[in-house]
Amino acid sequence: MGCDHNCSSCSENCESRDLHENLHPLSSVKKVIGVISGKGGVGKSLVTSTLAVTMNRRGKKTAVLDADITGPSIPKAFNIHERAKGNDEGIYPVTTETGIDLMSINLLLENETDPVVWRGALISGTVKQFWTDVIWFNEDYMFVDMPPGTGDVALTVFQSIPLDGIIIVTSPQDLVSMIVEKAVNMAKMMNIPVLGLVENMSYFMCPNCGQKHYIYGESKIDEIAERFGTKVLARIPINPDLAKCVDEGRVEMFEGDYMAEAADYLEEIL
Repeated sequence: MGCDHNCSSCSENCESRDLHENLHPLSSVKKVIGVISGKGGVGKSLVTSTLAVTMNRRGKKTAVLDADITGPSIPKAFNIHERAKGNDEGIYPVTTETGIDLMSINLLLENETDPVVWRGALISGTVKQFWTDVIWFNEDYMFVDMPPGTGDVALTVFQSIPLDGIIIVTSPQDLVSMIVEKAVNMAKMMNIPVLGLVENMSYFMCPNCGQKHYIYGESKIDEIAERFGTKVLARIPINPDLAKCVDEGRVEMFEGDYMAEAADYLEEIL
């Protein structure tokens, strides 16, 4: 009733509402998956990077859009320290050793340790430009590493980028259920499918006795997934070797297959 078709000033969630930004004319991205967490410190960037590596190993052209503007960590995980280049046509992502395309604010800063002290509108505008101004060439899968929470950037990504779904990263702690619920409810509000949950720091496998030890208590991820009608895609253990690979920028060299089941599921449903 009384619609003026100006979606930018409207809060209604109707079928005709579409705020998606257009890709660069030279870009092609087939599937876009957001990786989100309700709180910081649960390993969202680790999940994003290992998912990208897993898909890349399967012969899929893979990209990572680092939407965590104030806390970018994707370039470090892949040992990328060079600056992105561009010309009159647009900006080109930096390609990792094994062929994964990356774009992050750290690839545009003069010094990668410079803080990004920006207000929300500028941060959101930068995320949009990573989608519209970067030339993403023939990507099969793009993973969007989002900052924690359900604030400006999450809203910008949900509205501006045509996501095929989101993956929610959790940890095995009692407060996780509430945090997952916030992310699920936001996705529902924005009509974004929740593809599943990934539990990081799920357990520790003792190298001496070979038994699992639940450092943060018994996992409740199955009950949480059932409650929200979604699927557990992966349980990532506390693994010092994986942490070391990420810290040293060698995530592409890690030989574990913790994300194999998640990759199988994404290929099946998408």
